[in-house]
Amino acid sequence: MSADLASAHAAVFKESENLEGKCAKIEGYDFNRGINYSQLLKSLVNTGFQASNLGDAINVVNQMLDWRLSDEPITEGSSQKERDLNYRKSITCKVFLGFTSNLISSGVREIIRFLAQHRLVDVIVTTTGGIEEDFIKCLGPTYKGDFALRGAELRSKGLNRIGNLLAPNGNYCKFEDWIIPIFDQLLKEQNEEKVTWTPSKIIARLGKEINNESSYLYWAYKNNIPVFCPGLTDGSIGDMLYFHSFKSPGLVVDIVQDVRAMDGEVVHASPRKTGMVLLGGGLPKHHICNANMMRNGADYAVYINTAQEFDGSDSGARPDEAISWGKIRESAKTSKVHCDATIAFPLLVAETFAPRVKLDNNNKGEILKE
Repeated sequence: MSADLASAHAAVFKESENLEGKCAKIEGYDFNRGINYSQLLKSLVNTGFQASNLGDAINVVNQMLDWRLSDEPITEGSSQKERDLNYRKSITCKVFLGFTSNLISSGVREIIRFLAQHRLVDVIVTTTGGIEEDFIKCLGPTYKGDFALRGAELRSKGLNRIGNLLAPNGNYCKFEDWIIPIFDQLLKEQNEEKVTWTPSKIIARLGKEINNESSYLYWAYKNNIPVFCPGLTDGSIGDMLYFHSFKSPGLVVDIVQDVRAMDGEVVHASPRKTGMVLLGGGLPKHHICNANMMRNGADYAVYINTAQEFDGSDSGARPDEAISWGKIRESAKTSKVHCDATIAFPLLVAETFAPRVKLDNNNKGEILKE
């Protein structure tokens, strides 16, 4: 063999590093074993590509939900209460859930309602659409349409398109009829009882007023889960506030008190760890990440979105970029799933949150204890 050929042969057949014991082997689910959905979901982590990322996300969320203060060593500065074993076993990770409005327009709303109904998350952050669409669905249904439907034609029919979903304009008319009298009452309480309204207080009040078990905001109100929405005026609620300001001017919404409340959820979380489950990008994702910067970062983080990492936006950023800002701890367990959340999130919940709830015949549940 000539020297040139030997060099080419050595280049092509370069000896490999031994990966045995260092990396998991790629192997998919074998349907010859029958159809076992739990085992199918567990197999994702070794399937490769985004399936592995989803499998990693499932593992991170389960670690988040399994964590107890008793897993950590007692520190020198621990109080007497924090040294009690039973107390330490009762302290769980504080879970922050963030999502964009289109997920409430979709059937993911029912999954989020399940999480709120059974107190499986501690803090929720969403956009205005994530608030109003929940209430609007209590007043009228959203329908399946098509991504290709023309906006001009839909407009002439009084229909609104959200992706491949259709929301009749009449639903928003019903929403106006429902919410304006509540705004009147809020203004009255502000003037007569000196109540200071914030977005989260208004959201809780609306959850109370809707009194509908299909609403995730009803359950958030009932279970004292704070729901934050810094951009409350950016949507139909903003339209309603605009018209109400002419009819009955004077209602004031204080966003500063809410940013104190949101950051306080993080600052005062200790001795708990914090975890983030973020569906989509934009305001909810950033608001939760930014708050966690107040404690030098969250301990667990799962991102599910379709944003590209190279676009420079916070929406497309990977967890390691948030680490550089102090929004996620360097030691944190993280995963980013590049996938439509309507596909990935139901699968994740099926293998993480949902098995922790024991349901009776009336779908009333209790959290399973270890």
